[in-house]
This record gives sequence, structure tokens and C-alpha cells, in this order.
Amino acid sequence: MNHHLSFDEWDDASAPERQQDTEFDAVMSRRYFLKGVAALGASAFVMTAGLSAKTAMAASKAGFQFKPIAVSTADTVQLPEGFTSQVVVRWGDPLTSTTPEFNHQTRGTASSQMTAAGDNNDGMDVFDVNGRTVLVINNEYTNRSVTFGNRETKLPETDDDVNKGKMAHGLTVVEIAEINGQWQVVKDSPYNRRVTPETAFDVVGPVRGSELIKTSADRAGTTIRGTFNNCGNGKTPWGTYLACEENFNGYFSSSEGEGFKQTDAQARYGIAKNGKDWGYKWAQTDDRFDVSKEPNEANRHGWVVEVDPSGQRRPVKLTALGRFKHENAELVIAETGQAVVYLGDDERGEFLYRFVSRDRYNPSGDNARLLHEGELFVAKFHDDGRGEWLSLNAAGMAPDETLVYARIAASKVGATTMDRPEWVAANPHKAEAYVALTNNKYRGVRESQPLNMANPREKNPYGHIVRWTPDQGNHAADRFTWDMYVMAGNPLVHSDLMAGSSNITAENMFNSPDGLKFDSAGNLWIQTDGNYSNEDGFAGMGNNQMLMGDPETGAIHRFLVGPRDCEITGLTWSLDRKTMFVGIQHPGERGNSHWPEGGDAVPRSAVIAIKRDDGGLIG
Repeated sequence: MNHHLSFDEWDDASAPERQQDTEFDAVMSRRYFLKGVAALGASAFVMTAGLSAKTAMAASKAGFQFKPIAVSTADTVQLPEGFTSQVVVRWGDPLTSTTPEFNHQTRGTASSQMTAAGDNNDGMDVFDVNGRTVLVINNEYTNRSVTFGNRETKLPETDDDVNKGKMAHGLTVVEIAEINGQWQVVKDSPYNRRVTPETAFDVVGPVRGSELIKTSADRAGTTIRGTFNNCGNGKTPWGTYLACEENFNGYFSSSEGEGFKQTDAQARYGIAKNGKDWGYKWAQTDDRFDVSKEPNEANRHGWVVEVDPSGQRRPVKLTALGRFKHENAELVIAETGQAVVYLGDDERGEFLYRFVSRDRYNPSGDNARLLHEGELFVAKFHDDGRGEWLSLNAAGMAPDETLVYARIAASKVGATTMDRPEWVAANPHKAEAYVALTNNKYRGVRESQPLNMANPREKNPYGHIVRWTPDQGNHAADRFTWDMYVMAGNPLVHSDLMAGSSNITAENMFNSPDGLKFDSAGNLWIQTDGNYSNEDGFAGMGNNQMLMGDPETGAIHRFLVGPRDCEITGLTWSLDRKTMFVGIQHPGERGNSHWPEGGDAVPRSAVIAIKRDDGGLIG
């Protein structure tokens, strides 16, 4: 088995092209498409005239400047002069004084992992809970060759191995404190806990009690055990955390093996046709993950979950927000007072969604049920720079089916297939939002994913960021205007669309934008999860990185470069905005890193804290 097989690669091997049964737009001819690119280029593809990324100093809207840094292939975190970083919490760090320190030889046990920080941190946010700083972190998955590197097979072999990997998933809730200028975990804090694949969640919203989610252990369809593969996140104005379940399909296998027959819905959601999982073997210790024994269990995952950082309220699965491979959940309060949540489905040729709450936000009231009821929409981008939100209710499916099989409903209403919609970020100072479309090797290749002006490059290896402005400045409006904020690319290698948009130069180029987040001052931070080979079409790009973008001018400047083999993902700030917390995920996933401890140490994903040397604001 290839221990370095990514989720995308595993999906390709185990569940090749899934038909979408949509009313596709006519496939555009090359002549028509290129004509459209030329016409739209004057507005959508071109940023401020004369824009250059060669500025000696990048000016932040938060009031600080920095000299953009060069690419790097070093096994360290690189920052501009005047900024320093430190590791705050790593995979395996104990949350209690009785939990043993991380063991580099055994990589821990199921028992130790239950009270230690989870693996592969992703989305995160900081909360003030009774005057204390509480950090909530998604733990997306584990690297098999690292987690089980003490085994000859580099895979789980014993039941404890299986359960150790399982307990590394979910969320880590941890109190942190700044002591003598250094952030550290407050062990034994009453807020420290893990939310895992064993934690009980209440089902709320239209799918509660549905036959589609009932199992032998939950005949009422009201309580679901566990959350896992939590990717991006969101934060509500009433102080709760939204964690987004993404590649849940990779955890399910079938005891029938090659004899397993997928249903059409299972195929669309990536349950492997050969009955195999991604290598975690959870069905070995838990029949829930055997789709032949519990065919509805997979329907119970792939949701957005809401968690109270204080632990006072039981966590819930928000079924009104639909089921798919969720990236993040960007919540804004619309002009109407309704909560609007933007959601990306991170798979090639899937869709961008929007949830609009039925009820209105009450700044002085209890909003605990605000995300329980509402309407789910999907985006259709027109080639003329306009777009609309299509209600999934128009798919003609039963209400619970519409949400459990949101992908199928979105295809039925004719949504625009996108190049892997990842994080969405909304500008805090004006009504506009951005979505990272990270890459798509099938764009213009598969009939189900024709070229369109919002996804204009064949086999798109570099990704792009699309921006939209809702009509009347109202995020609840059904129509919007869109343009292209940036098309990533490599101008050193290409001179066509693959070179990128005009705000990409040899000094700031990158590929595969993934994480997006605005700081309070209005800077757009872009994090990458792309090809770090530094070869061929990716020559000169180095390791994955984080850049600061100006939403007004389109200028983009490189701020951080991570260690080898990592992804940069997850971003938040301390309550005084003087510390930026950034996630370094899966360093050494290909065996080329020993970050953060160096030497022969096991590479460990971690959250780092970045501060200005002068102690000023950083976001």
C-alpha cells in the first residue's frame, strides 16, 4: 500500500468518476472559451493597473509593514524580519498533568491520545471563556506512516493502534496562557478536553429522526457518535465553534470486500467500490464503520457541527447546512438580520453553497437554535460576471433527502461545478466574499466539468480565488456579481493563462490556495496546500506558504513559508490581536521533515504563535 496516498488520490483509485446527473451547460468550444476569456479579461482577470508585487515593503491594513520573504525549501518556519514564532501545542502534547509526554518511539497509545492534543491541526479559533483564553482546534486526520511508524507495515496492526489513530481525530479544546512572553498549554484546566469520534452529538434540524440516519444503535435517529476529519471551521457571534467534517468517506469499509456493491448515493459520496477504507481499519474495532453492517452510518457524517468552547452545552450536528465534504463555514449576519453561512464542498467538480437562517440574529438574546432551520442554496456562476443562488428545494426531493444527499440535489438544480471549493472568507468591512478554488486536474477533461469563466483553465494545476458581491450589499440576496481576485500560476514557466493573473509575479507566486481568512483590519490571508516539489511547473515555489492580500488593489505578498512536506492551514488571533496563531499540518508527510524538534524526532503537526518584535498589533 502507498502510505503517502492523499485523500484525493485514494478517491481516484477507489471511486473513479462519479456521474452527477446534472443539466450541464453546453460544453464550450475552445474558440468560444478563449473569446470569453479575452472579453472578461479587461475586468475580471486584471487587477489594478500597473500592479507589482516587487514592493520593498508590504503595508498591512492593521498598521504594520513587512518585507515580503523569498520562497524556501528549508525544514523551518520562515518569517519576515521583525517577526518571531514559537510552538504552542503539538500533536501528542498532554492536556493534563497525568498524561505522559509524547513518546517518539511508540507515538503513544489509545489511552494517552484521549487526553493529549490531536493530530494534523486544521481550522481553529480563540475564545474568551470566563476571562480565560481557550483555543479550539480541528484535528483533521493522521498520517499513517508517521502515527504508526513504529510498526513495520506503517499501518495500524493491533486494536490499540486502530483506536490510537481514532482518538487523534476530532477537536482539541485547550486553555492557553501567555507567560513571560511565551504561549503555553494550561494543563489540567477545566476547559481542556478532546471531542472525538466517540463523543455524543445531538442531531438538530430537518434530518433529525430521518430514516436515512437511523442505525441499530440509534433507532430514533437523534444522537450521533463522533466527529472526525474536521477540516476548516467557523465562529458564531454568539460564541460557539463550527467544525466541518470533510473526507469522512475514507473511514468506511465493507466486510464483503470486493463483493461490496455501492448504491448510487454511496458512489457520489465516495464510499469505495472495492469495500476498502483509507487504511485506518476503524471497522476492525467498531462495526459502525462497516457499511455492509450499518449502511446508514456514513449518512451521519459529513456535516457541520457546533461546539460550545465552555463545554456547558452538548455539541450538535447541524443538518440544515447539508451533507458533503465541508471545508469551512463562514458565517455573516446579513442586512436582513439572518445568519448566512457560506460552505465549500472540497472535491473536484463539486459546489459552493450558502445557508440562510429562517430566524434572525438577536444580539442580546439566545441564538442557540439559529442554525437549526433555514434554506440551503447552491451557486450558479454565469459567464457574464453575474451569479445566482439556487434553492436546493427546487430539486424535487424529500426534505431529508435534499440535505443528506445535498450533492445530488445541487446537480439536479444545475449548479456550477467548481475546482475544489475550499475556504470561504467574508470581508468584515464590506459585503463581499471570497472562495479558494485549489486545483482540478479534471477541469475541461471530464464531460461533467466543462470549462467556464469561473473555472477557466484546463486541468487547473495552480488554483484561483473567486470573489463575489451580493446585490444590494445583502448576503441574503439571491443574486450577486463575481470576478477573479487572483489566478495562481508560474510566470517563470508559462506565458499563457497558466502564468496566472496580473497580480502574480516571480516574487509572489504560489499554487493551490486553500485557507482564507480576513483579519479585523481587512487583510486577506491566503494559505496554501499545494505541490511543494519545486520542480517543473512548480519550480521556484518552494514549500507551502501564507501570503497577505489586499482586497482593494489585489496586491499579494508572501509572509510565511512552512517546513518541508507541510500544509499551512488554520488561522486566528489572540484576544488583544498581538499574536497570530497559524497551523502547520502534516510536516514530513513524505518523510522529508523532522519539524518542529529537529534531529531524528518524529515530525508533529503544531500550532505556532507569531508576534511582532515591537509588540504591536498583527491583525
